[in-house]
Amino acid sequence: MSIIPITDFNDPQLDIYARLSEGQLLHFYEPKEGIFIAESPRVIQTAFDAGYEPVSFLVEDRHIKTQARSILEQYPEIPAYTASYDVLKQLTGFVMARGMLCAMHRKKLPSLHDICKDTNRIAIMENVMNPTNVGAIFRSAAALNMDAVLLTKGCSDPLYRRSVRVSMGTVFQIPWTFIDQSVSWPQDGIRQLRELGYKTVAMALTDRSVRIDDERLAAEDKLAVILGTEGDGLNDATISMCDYTAKIPMAHGVDSLNVAAASAVAFWQLSKK
Repeated sequence: MSIIPITDFNDPQLDIYARLSEGQLLHFYEPKEGIFIAESPRVIQTAFDAGYEPVSFLVEDRHIKTQARSILEQYPEIPAYTASYDVLKQLTGFVMARGMLCAMHRKKLPSLHDICKDTNRIAIMENVMNPTNVGAIFRSAAALNMDAVLLTKGCSDPLYRRSVRVSMGTVFQIPWTFIDQSVSWPQDGIRQLRELGYKTVAMALTDRSVRIDDERLAAEDKLAVILGTEGDGLNDATISMCDYTAKIPMAHGVDSLNVAAASAVAFWQLSKK
């Protein structure tokens, strides 16, 4: 294994862990795809299984021969920078989950058409900006029978470190792409979904909202479940273009759930056929 003890905090090869923002990592190899940081051996292994390739590792020294060993042995030629817990915390500014980070190459994102091929239930996030919510929605989508996830460009990137961590690596297990990298949202996006045979359901509180357990929703062969941003919810234009608007019945005077919690309820109910 290519173990490299950290002796110089200013080593340029450590910039990706210590001094570059996630936005800078996203554009690291522009115009080619950038890089991202995965955290913890379990999540890193899930990324490997999905075909992502490492750039380098940052490992707490006490884990090299224990929980990080099987990860490092898969790529013995890839540099693994290592130091004690206190040094790494000082370098990165945060506590590393399970003592390991891995910088990885991003993949080229697939098209909307490729993502939706051979699917029946998909989730769409519209301008969900909180990376914690993005990660939680991915985890619910993967666990509760969604076949793919689409995001508008106003969403936080699913490969930001916090999103990956909260998702427990499910961002590597379920197909996804940004829906409006080549088409406008909602006009062209919803039109293309209809051409692919999808009915769209906006999760929103309106006068025409039906209950989420409405039998008409369950009867649809192909359904796209659209979730809006925290606080403001979905855009009016999106709601007006959708085939259905649905709501989760509330009790005790509560008007709504956090978007991540709502996604789990929606995916569980709307995946039933």
